[in-house]
Amino acid sequence: MNVPPARRKALHITPEMVPFAKQGGLGDVLGALPKAMMAKGVDARVLLPAFPGVVESAKKRGYPITRLPEKIHVALDWRVYSSAVLHVDVDGLSVYVLEQPELFSNPKIYPMSLNLETVMPFAFLSLAGLELPEAAGWKPDIIHVHDWFTAILPIALRWHRHYRAMRPDYDVVLTVHNLAYQGVIEQSVLAAWGLASEAFSMDSMEFYGQANILKGGIIASDAVTTVSPRYSWDIQTPDGGFGLHGLFKSLRGKLTGIMNGIDYEVWHPDIDAELPARFCAGDMSGKAECRKRLLELCGWSDDGRPIALFVGRLVQQKGVDILFTSIERMLGESCLVIVIGSGQSQYEDWARELANLHPENFWCFIGFGEELAHIAYAGSDILLMPSLFEPCGLSQMIAMAYGTVPVVRNTGGLSDSVIDFDGSPDGTGFIFSDYTAEELAQAAYRAMEAFGDKNRWRSVVRNAMAADFSWSTATSAYINLYDNLRNGNLLT
Repeated sequence: MNVPPARRKALHITPEMVPFAKQGGLGDVLGALPKAMMAKGVDARVLLPAFPGVVESAKKRGYPITRLPEKIHVALDWRVYSSAVLHVDVDGLSVYVLEQPELFSNPKIYPMSLNLETVMPFAFLSLAGLELPEAAGWKPDIIHVHDWFTAILPIALRWHRHYRAMRPDYDVVLTVHNLAYQGVIEQSVLAAWGLASEAFSMDSMEFYGQANILKGGIIASDAVTTVSPRYSWDIQTPDGGFGLHGLFKSLRGKLTGIMNGIDYEVWHPDIDAELPARFCAGDMSGKAECRKRLLELCGWSDDGRPIALFVGRLVQQKGVDILFTSIERMLGESCLVIVIGSGQSQYEDWARELANLHPENFWCFIGFGEELAHIAYAGSDILLMPSLFEPCGLSQMIAMAYGTVPVVRNTGGLSDSVIDFDGSPDGTGFIFSDYTAEELAQAAYRAMEAFGDKNRWRSVVRNAMAADFSWSTATSAYINLYDNLRNGNLLT
């Protein structure tokens, strides 16, 4: 008699998840990946803190909510913190929400500086993942943590005085979404979390005299993934490793790059309810209507020039310094430029200054509006994404789905997702390598030249819209990784 294999059970632990809380791409990933895993037969569930607005968002959307009878209790800094647990049914996906108003009170989720007090919410979230089975009556065999915010869980399974006894119960996967953020704190915090002294050494969390949470999580996890194949190589270099390149090289046997996807139920011009008109590769007339609406929002008339768009955080990682420098050269007769995002104050001020100097060619929105983003992706012609480094990137994938051609730098996930059109008939965009305003401007000019040739432009738009970045491929790769862990086949 053939016995079917046991169903995989995976718990994702995250500070943010669309549609409840979002500060960046992590929220998008966690809003899509567990659902995609469920579709492939994994019993995937999510543990999420009730930061301000989370429970209200669940109620507003009409998701069934029940309160578990058992609370979760975690000892931190000589005190026991307790949390109620809500079970939210998100179209069949179980999301456990931790109600702890004292710890989860920051509407922006992430603190400006790291110390015992500001990191306490993430320590509680991480350790709550190990207390959840008793409260929920459900125990995962895989725990999947994301970035330093939840890397305290594998650290606890390795070095915590109490939780290390649970180490044989779980396989742990840590996904690095952005290595620039590592959770570097004072060594004294470790004792307050209940970690043994061996947690602080060159072979554990020690990092130039301080404690590095992400480093500890990488060492303590069974497998480490990055959000694109190229990024898994970038972080093994001095330029991309942020001080951890040697560690990644030494542990490359358990390092895997898996490309993120996008949720085509949210980002697809053929079904997008946010658009004034829908369209697809076979009928692009709706894109013209979206262009018209976008121009109206900017206060511009349509003179036929291409619209170049930037959507993202206004920080150096996204290449904003070379973007704004090159924009000075691109404005005029070449194109119209739209910038949507927020971030560092000097870049926000720079954007406003450009808008004041060039109101007929440059328009910016400081902040993020969901409807505006959809219309901008749909109504623009070119996406500018000159990242200094890019673990994966979602904007280029979304833009391609809407027939907006990306101009990207040759780094990280941008390299994995965009093919240069001048180098291949299957090209989906335009790529440059050197991190300079000159290189960016030249790549943008190549895109604008193609825009002027209707046949060439039709080809690159068609190629871009045909690219498939659904979560199906990524999900299969994660499931294969889970199975290798369960079968003991992963190298370390």
